[in-house]
Amino acid sequence: MEINEFLPCLLEILGRSAIPPSQVRRIIGDGSKQLKAFNLCDGSNSLTDIAKKAQLDAGNLSRTLARWREHGIVFLIESAKGARYLRIYPLAKGDPAVGSE
Repeated sequence: MEINEFLPCLLEILGRSAIPPSQVRRIIGDGSKQLKAFNLCDGSNSLTDIAKKAQLDAGNLSRTLARWREHGIVFLIESAKGARYLRIYPLAKGDPAVGSE
């Protein structure tokens, strides 16, 4: 196993201690497509991949990803494969909503 394979694990551990799921939920919004897009930011998908899989407009998604990056819940990773997006940690549909923690 390579050291870069530990990055998502470390990010998730640190992310959960820094930003609770309710706050991440508030930032990404209530839409199921936004939740799907957020979870697709697993480091293996480009903006185009995420837009297609989540059935979102690439232009709107680009602005959404920029906002998520500003809030520190998504990171842009540059690699030989091109730009990829990595979320702080995945959210499930049942994760707490704002104010329920």
